[in-house]
Amino acid sequence: MGNMFLFSLIVAIVSALVLIPIYRDEKSTGQKSNKKSSNGAKRFIPGAIITLIVILIPSVFAYYYFTNYDRNLSSLWVLAIIITALGVLISTGLERKVKALLFAASLILGIYFLTAFLYNADEKYEIAKMDQKVEIKTFDEKETPASVPPEFARNKMKKAFGQVPNTSYYELGNLQIQKVNGDYVYIAPVEFSGFFKWWKGKETPGYFTLSATDSSDNPKFIKSAMIYTPSSYFNKDVERHIRMQLPKHIFYGDVQLEIDDDGKPYYIRSYGQFISARNGFDVHGVVVVDSENGDTKSYTLANVPKFIDGAVSPEIVSLQNSYFGNYVHGFWNSLFGKSDVKLPSDEGTEANVSPIFDQKGVMYYFTDFTSPKEGVDSMLGYSLTNSRTGEATYYTGNPEESYMDSQGALQIIEKKFIEKKWHGEMPVIYNFYGEASWLTPVLDSNGFLQNYFIVSAANPEISVFGVTPNEALKQYKTALQRGGGSVDGSSNAEEKEITGTVLRVYKEKTGDFTVVSFLLDNKKSYILSSEKEPMIIYLKEGDKVNVTYLDTDEDFLPAKEITIEGLE
Repeated sequence: MGNMFLFSLIVAIVSALVLIPIYRDEKSTGQKSNKKSSNGAKRFIPGAIITLIVILIPSVFAYYYFTNYDRNLSSLWVLAIIITALGVLISTGLERKVKALLFAASLILGIYFLTAFLYNADEKYEIAKMDQKVEIKTFDEKETPASVPPEFARNKMKKAFGQVPNTSYYELGNLQIQKVNGDYVYIAPVEFSGFFKWWKGKETPGYFTLSATDSSDNPKFIKSAMIYTPSSYFNKDVERHIRMQLPKHIFYGDVQLEIDDDGKPYYIRSYGQFISARNGFDVHGVVVVDSENGDTKSYTLANVPKFIDGAVSPEIVSLQNSYFGNYVHGFWNSLFGKSDVKLPSDEGTEANVSPIFDQKGVMYYFTDFTSPKEGVDSMLGYSLTNSRTGEATYYTGNPEESYMDSQGALQIIEKKFIEKKWHGEMPVIYNFYGEASWLTPVLDSNGFLQNYFIVSAANPEISVFGVTPNEALKQYKTALQRGGGSVDGSSNAEEKEITGTVLRVYKEKTGDFTVVSFLLDNKKSYILSSEKEPMIIYLKEGDKVNVTYLDTDEDFLPAKEITIEGLE
């Protein structure tokens, strides 16, 4: 607080000295004075300056206190233009000329700040530039996607809000996904519902957790007193508390709640610097605040504590995606020629990006990019940004295929369930069985989860839905076999061959084809469609077969070819 008062005092003194004439021309005003200077024409006016300083100090203090604005000198450029302009109007003679020079300098500085976006587009692109690869390899059928949509998770938490003591004091805060003790969970703090509730309550009682992978899980309320929160007031407002501790830091994005492996809550916020002239942003690190005692620590991205997953805020990732997609050939090209421009999707769940995890438990922000041309739903590529380091990779997809974007996947779902008025949320592209595929939870009009929809990004006519992601995956595997899709090179699955005797056979008619599941004497089950191998319909128990399959570690392994002894 003392630092802020000193800053306000300095700004007020300088502003007063510029604004109020230091000397007054008595001849021009017709006033007389007994205290004349040596030339008998002018005198110093300390009273007006002191009065103005007294007025400006609380004004500047209040502005920076309530806006949480950074207290760098560059933040004063608007005030500098106003004060120097008024100073020129009020002053006379040589003093006016000096202040006119100050006004001109502040005006040039203002123009520099206002036009920075015209000339720093190349810098923005270089900062946001991503490594480029062809096909995603990280996410495949062996993994359980974090597939519970946030809208559904939030609805469940609201239903469980009765677990909170003094419920009327509080409301549910913003949802955040995180890995805690190896489990993927949604976290939402309990926040104050107004000023008077904060005045009486002083602290919030805790937060909710809910599985991000199991839609049948129920929310759990964890008691943990939090004093410094986004819904607190004055110095207990966590954003203001951070600003008071770090007055010159540049922040971007909202504060987010993170939980360590012991269940202790912390609020975090990303910081960095402007690219140039208070325009653009480049992330450098994260500030961590103990929500109970306000202890504040700053970390660079290289030294972020292990329990923090979202060191780089989703707002920053969304901003950098915009830089990468729009400024490949500079600012003006993003408006007119639009050569090689690609627009990031706005279908993400957090600031237009969707957080997902790889098989190692590392969180990434996913975004797909589409063409700036209206009416085109073809995906140009997709990005994954590491949420701890900010490092990003752009995947172009198979250059020989045209992929549908996330908006196209959502439109298919809307048309599929048009009578029920269901909609998709949180579409994410995965590599299922070697096929680029959109996995999207489907919700009803009340926000409750109904099923999971999978559609091929390259072959939109191949689509399935199931109650769980695993059920949808099983159907999708069959649909790929009968629908002309390919299970070749199923992600990281190894192609193998086996010879054995059939112990059990199960045949299921699906459209014009038959899907055959069979158990061999090695106690493993396989599945194959008659569309790929017509002779499979004659398979019976006791047959000796040679099977080429993909070792995906699933209960039913996808077969590619089969040779039945006696039917060659």
